[in-house]
Amino acid sequence: MREKAQNVRRLEAQRNDWNAKVRFIKEELMRLQEPGSYVGEVVKLMGKKKVLVKVHPEGKYVVDLSPNIDPTLVTPTTRVALKNDSYELHLILPNKIDPLVSLMKVEKVPDSTYEMIGGCDKQIKEIKEVVELPIKHPQLFEALGIQQPKGVLLYGPPGTGKTLLARAVAHHTDCTFIRVSGSELVQKYIGEGSRLVRELFVMARTHAPSIIFIDE
Repeated sequence: MREKAQNVRRLEAQRNDWNAKVRFIKEELMRLQEPGSYVGEVVKLMGKKKVLVKVHPEGKYVVDLSPNIDPTLVTPTTRVALKNDSYELHLILPNKIDPLVSLMKVEKVPDSTYEMIGGCDKQIKEIKEVVELPIKHPQLFEALGIQQPKGVLLYGPPGTGKTLLARAVAHHTDCTFIRVSGSELVQKYIGEGSRLVRELFVMARTHAPSIIFIDE
């Protein structure tokens, strides 16, 4: 009987644990099914129920503060989420974006070279002209009045050397190589993806000269 009672308690504990997980999944599913929100930045608190928020690129708006939000947490420069229908401030977002920081791979001058790439002689020549030459000899473009290219599109099946070619360019130009997954630049909140791109280029400038490789 004692063993049966222990088994019953163990099964009840497991049941409670699974019920808690089910509730969490249902809440998460409901949250994901909600319409996307606008991302803004607090300018200042205007009373206890109104907030002046800056939304890129629309401008500044005076919005309502949700009753669930503590006004003391709404300080200038705080990132917030606004409902897309009423613009009500309903969520405070973290100041730092963990996915961007964790998924970007930064290498200080990779060790890859053009000699490691086989069967891409034409592509190597073209990328030297478009990417390497403007970095090494920008004065040539200035003298001719030609605008330097901003980037190139590398396409092809997996395993054809796209990433290796980009790393080789960074090596031969003594540039920091920054690799980021393109899928992570697509976010639920409206305006968040563009903010990720801005932060990506801010980080690239801190590691300048640098080459950004957006994969996929």
